[in-house]
Amino acid sequence: MRRRGAALLAGLASTTLIVSACSDDPNTGDPTVTASPSAEEPSTPASESATGSPSPVSGPPKVTATIAEGLAVPWGIAFLPDGSALVTERDTERVLRVPGDGTIKEVGVIDSAAPEGEGGLMGVAVSPDYSQDQRVFFYLTTAEDNRIVRATYDGVRLAEVEPILTGIPKGFIHDGGRLAFGPDGFLYASTGETGDGPLAQDRGSLGGKILRITPDGDPAPGNPGGTAVWSLGHRNVQGLAFDDGDRLWASEFGDSTWDELNLIRRSANYGWPEVEGRAGSGGTGFVDPQVVWRTSEASPSGLAWLDGSLWLGALRGTRLWRVPVDGDRAGRPQDFFVGDYGRLRTVVAAPDGTLWVTTSNHDGRGEPASEDDRILRVTP
Repeated sequence: MRRRGAALLAGLASTTLIVSACSDDPNTGDPTVTASPSAEEPSTPASESATGSPSPVSGPPKVTATIAEGLAVPWGIAFLPDGSALVTERDTERVLRVPGDGTIKEVGVIDSAAPEGEGGLMGVAVSPDYSQDQRVFFYLTTAEDNRIVRATYDGVRLAEVEPILTGIPKGFIHDGGRLAFGPDGFLYASTGETGDGPLAQDRGSLGGKILRITPDGDPAPGNPGGTAVWSLGHRNVQGLAFDDGDRLWASEFGDSTWDELNLIRRSANYGWPEVEGRAGSGGTGFVDPQVVWRTSEASPSGLAWLDGSLWLGALRGTRLWRVPVDGDRAGRPQDFFVGDYGRLRTVVAAPDGTLWVTTSNHDGRGEPASEDDRILRVTP
């Protein structure tokens, strides 16, 4: 937990728990400022949950197959009713259909996307009523803004996209980009503050927020203030997942100290840029994260719910995190595949009960292997 002041930083030094965070920004501070455990310290994951409860007894997950390889920064994955997936490539503007047997078919190119820095063609979501409306939704960066668009997909080709929400601030960094339909039938979208921290606290801006909209792009009924904004005070959320209790969780990039896993509630303020990590007591009005990570351990992006746990991909941390959840409380995380596959970006639960996990080693910050980028099948 870091508030903007030396006093709170000093107070952290007295804690007996090891905590961690991460950031994936080109302007991230030197990780030695918040160093990893020394060689004399135990090699347990450097993280802290809100409860500190132990992880459940469970075997480690295993990578059981490579679903696809030779991709270029796969960013979004959304499953169709037949079990195949639509996959976006951030930097090529391509939309691919991946059935899970290793074959890849390009079904469209969204040429209104203008990839630059962390922006491009990012999130994808399939309509809950796809069998009737054949609609799919995308989050992308254009030359002017970030926006949400929709199109029909007939199983063969993607039709021309139609903007439904425009004017989301864009930047070279912190463009957000994740989409997810909630159990309420509305579309949730994460946005970044573009490196301009105060946007996250500006209720008149769509930057640094989690949005909740109808499939037509209007503010969803019940939103605070009648706007598209569901929650605020976010730096750069790139993971959204609903658990089996219909609760929304989000993974968020910190600055140079703490990355976060947050439980998202209507109208809640998560503190950025006034607070990074936990604010603690003091009547700030900000909601504390459930889990924080150090910079060397996370840089959290994709987030999925499966088998009673949240699964979180780490970019700079080059690992997969499992976070057990009991009701509305997150337990102590465990990490897996540390350094084995490089940067892990997107994590989604597949219809067959496995996870699909993408590498992101061609995004300008990784060290690509000959197979990269890949989609891995992970069996929990």
